[in-house]
Amino acid sequence: MHLSVPFLYSVCYGTAMLSRVLEPEVMDTLEEALDYDSMDHSEVNRVFVADFLAAGASPGKVADLGTGTALIPIELLRRNRQFQVVAVEYSRHMLLVAREHLRELGLLDKILLVRADAKRLPFADGAFTLVMSNSLIHHLPDPWQGIVEAHRITAPGGLLFFRDLARPEDEQRLQQLVMQYAGDANAHQQQMFADSLRAALTVEEMAELVTRLGYPPTSVRMTSDRHWTWCARKPRS
Repeated sequence: MHLSVPFLYSVCYGTAMLSRVLEPEVMDTLEEALDYDSMDHSEVNRVFVADFLAAGASPGKVADLGTGTALIPIELLRRNRQFQVVAVEYSRHMLLVAREHLRELGLLDKILLVRADAKRLPFADGAFTLVMSNSLIHHLPDPWQGIVEAHRITAPGGLLFFRDLARPEDEQRLQQLVMQYAGDANAHQQQMFADSLRAALTVEEMAELVTRLGYPPTSVRMTSDRHWTWCARKPRS
């Protein structure tokens, strides 16, 4: 494993024609947090949790990295309250909205909200048997740092389950996705989605990163027309 080598994004992978364009790492205004929260994530979150459970996630200590407004931990506990969830987010305003959700649902004692940078997590090595994340990676200028940290805090034999947008091959396909999945959203929400697609990794780029950590490239695959998923067990030795 080569943990100190940064990943370079100036290289074109496969047929991807659209260059990666970074977006702000943290959505840290109240307007952005509320706008994000008001978008309909219910089906995406439902499928994420269903796939996470189908991948073999059994009740244990789970870290949700880049939890946003904690909608995925809420959905997870709706399915099974035996999980011990630590929901990690760097945006103060996202956490404020998340706390209000937990208060309304009576889950403040079930989900621990932690403000932390996903690139420098305040947890011991192997602290979690489960580490999940939805739509974190595209926010990181250097996703390698976040992936290394996720690997570090996962216990040997533990499950890593990451999902994010996949960068489209060109601008035409990007606009098609925006209209298909955010056509009824307001202009700011459509722009946020388009910016996230531009900032996303391709499946090949993500596979390159996890391979450096010793995971098979086949552990990353396209799981919808706009998402890749990385699903793997951390080696026990």
